[in-house]
Amino acid sequence: MPTRSLRGGALLTVLWLSAALTAIAFSVATTVRGETERTSTTVEQTRAYYLATGAVDRAILWMQWGRNVGRNPDGTARFWAPGISLLRMPFPSGYAEVEVIPESSKYNINSVTPVDLQRLLLSLGLDPNRTQELTAAIIDWRQPSPGPSSFDQFYGSMIPSFRARHASFEQIEELLFVRGVTPDMFYGTWVRNQAGQLVRATGLKDCLALYGTNSQFDINMTAPPVLLSLGIPPDVVTQIVARRSQRPFLTNEELNTVVQAAGPAAGKLRLGGGSVFTLRASATLRGSDVRRSVASVVKFNWDEKDEMTPYHILRWYDNAGTN
Repeated sequence: MPTRSLRGGALLTVLWLSAALTAIAFSVATTVRGETERTSTTVEQTRAYYLATGAVDRAILWMQWGRNVGRNPDGTARFWAPGISLLRMPFPSGYAEVEVIPESSKYNINSVTPVDLQRLLLSLGLDPNRTQELTAAIIDWRQPSPGPSSFDQFYGSMIPSFRARHASFEQIEELLFVRGVTPDMFYGTWVRNQAGQLVRATGLKDCLALYGTNSQFDINMTAPPVLLSLGIPPDVVTQIVARRSQRPFLTNEELNTVVQAAGPAAGKLRLGGGSVFTLRASATLRGSDVRRSVASVVKFNWDEKDEMTPYHILRWYDNAGTN
């Protein structure tokens, strides 16, 4: 009997050890598999990032070449032409799309008048009282102040506390610190349209920029709230948005068809986007769902005869999701 008991105990010990080793092996295998998948995803994200970066570089070249190279026989642009807002680029390892967003499609945050700013906020759907408060807060942030204002007292009560610049905006993201500006208001959020579909609502970053304009706005990329704030009738704004979703305005003749219906505000529309653009590239690898977006604010020296510095990178965004 003692011998049988010892043999039974040894057998149980072996079984328990086998179970423990199996559990450890399963845990190690699960961890290795998870880390392998995580590493694979990280590698794909890195590849997609450099693919998007390369698309921005190629877009810069296409925009430079587009001003000096003629059109194709059918009239289409060989590389890029003023009015083209999207560049599609196939690569051996994936596919990229680059949005060409002229800064002249947005108001200049540092010089937009309070009246235009109020009209813009109303066009974004804010109520009149909130519009007045937010306009006052933005103007207070950018202008010098002889002493503390009511807004400064509010910023001082925040945790952590901070001070308003009382100087020009240096980055458009500073708007997120202004009293009354929420992330949804700045980036835009998702709402349901009349058909019940989710659509992205325009945010302040789509309407205001450091290098924007207050005179003439590019017809192909100006957001509908900006068009409405210029005084363009709502039905004409609808026509503009519907038309450019199918095909951009590429000639002055096409622009004139809208100008005739836009009324007094027609003089504020233009074809083309000046010399400062935001290039936002989104890249997807072949056979993968990983998608990365980057963006760059670029100033082209088109009016300067400096071949050594044909453009300047003013700002770079490593993560440029539309939010």
